Amino acid sequence: MQKRRLRPFLALNPFPNGLTDGLFYREKMRAIHRIAPDCLSHGGASARVLEIGGGRSGLASLLYPDARVTTLDRDRSLLGQGPSADTAEPVCADACRLPFPDGAFDVVTLFDVLEHIEDDATAAREALRVTRAGGWLLLSTPGADWHYPYYRAMRRWCPPESSLMQDWGHVRRGYRTETLVGLFGARPAVSATFINPLTAFYHDIAFSNLGRRKRRLLYGVAAPIALVGYLLHYRTAPGTEVAMAWQKPDMAGEGATA
Repeated sequence: MQKRRLRPFLALNPFPNGLTDGLFYREKMRAIHRIAPDCLSHGGASARVLEIGGGRSGLASLLYPDARVTTLDRDRSLLGQGPSADTAEPVCADACRLPFPDGAFDVVTLFDVLEHIEDDATAAREALRVTRAGGWLLLSTPGADWHYPYYRAMRRWCPPESSLMQDWGHVRRGYRTETLVGLFGARPAVSATFINPLTAFYHDIAFSNLGRRKRRLLYGVAAPIALVGYLLHYRTAPGTEVAMAWQKPDMAGEGATA
């Protein structure tokens, strides 16, 4: 079972205006695509994927269109929304108490979720528990040094960072790699960063208080710089956010992370 190719995957960006307001989400999707395994195998049956906190996003369904996807969210009102509304099985539950047996899924995702969970250590253990031996856990999250706006000159046109984080439901800013290694018990097998200093200006504009006309003007002025930043961003380049993948060791000790 193959993951969707990059270009068609990016074309499904659910965020409006994917090359301006939604450029940051396109960057996130590209980073996730870079760390996701190319092929899932489950004895000839459809691979099972659990997207934790995926009520709105549905990225797992977009990434693996032929998989059996379960979307879990503790907010029932968010279930049945997003691109996976017609394809994924919705489950209302808590990430710290997953209602599934051990090893039930080939892939478990935590896309921009862990920074919203107070007891992140329990959520990490639960995500690993329901991942089968040899399966994958995929994560994206802001870095511990993430801040908004990225450029101080934009502060007068942007909402306060504290109110933005409250609106988004963050309980922490983000993570350092060493903290994630501690939570998941190993270094990730692969990682990819996204949102760099050249593309961060678009992120600042996207969540600013500026009207649409002024946004379009600023996007136009900054477009050449943002384009260079986007096209030249390699997997391990400096970035304000990161996507990571861990492969759970199988019973024989194979498939361990590096």
